[in-house]
Amino acid sequence: MKVDRLNTLRGPRAVGASAYARQAEAAAQAQGVVPVAASASVLGIPESEFTPRVRDAIMGLMAEVDSLRRELTQMRARVEEAEHTADQDHLLPLLNRRAFVRELTRYIAFAGRYGTPASLIYFDLDGFKLVNDTYGHAAGDAVLQHFAEILLANVRDSDVVARLGGDEFGVLLSHANQDQAHKKADLLARCLNDSAATWQGRSIPVSFSYGAFELRSGEDAASAMARADEAMYAHKRGR
Repeated sequence: MKVDRLNTLRGPRAVGASAYARQAEAAAQAQGVVPVAASASVLGIPESEFTPRVRDAIMGLMAEVDSLRRELTQMRARVEEAEHTADQDHLLPLLNRRAFVRELTRYIAFAGRYGTPASLIYFDLDGFKLVNDTYGHAAGDAVLQHFAEILLANVRDSDVVARLGGDEFGVLLSHANQDQAHKKADLLARCLNDSAATWQGRSIPVSFSYGAFELRSGEDAASAMARADEAMYAHKRGR
């Protein structure tokens, strides 16, 4: 049963409402809080007992509940922001190693449960320290930014790209087997080679090594990362 809004009540009880109650009701209505009269039906308070004192008490409780609701909303927003920050690389618009390992674990579990293939590509910039020593750290940051942008522009929304360390990057490919992973790695390599990083109008040559392989059902993230490292070094030795 819906009780009429508070301001439709008539009689001495309504007329005798305190200024505090009226102010609290106005504030509650402005913030989208359920009107007192509607709350009264929920609380089981008969309209005949809706005295100014009862109304004041209810309005005080509603104001307190609304304050707690706002605090909870703000707290949730802060938690979400903190979680997002904890997953992001401090320099690039990519996930960090912590978040990548979590997603890698999820991909392995998903592949094992549903038989859906997933693969990992591991990139390592060669001689990146020389870039910093020759052009400066700002130029090195520009190279990393360029590398990240190329990777992001050439993967699907369902794929995951992360910076794993100073000059190391990882790409998780969903629904991709070994052959597809190698083809994707070669495509990304061509895109990276065709678009050189620049700093203050100067082109900065950067070479890189990479390895690609399909994830194995039942392996853990640590073993997958170790295999990625081995595949990358095998590519580096074979050039």
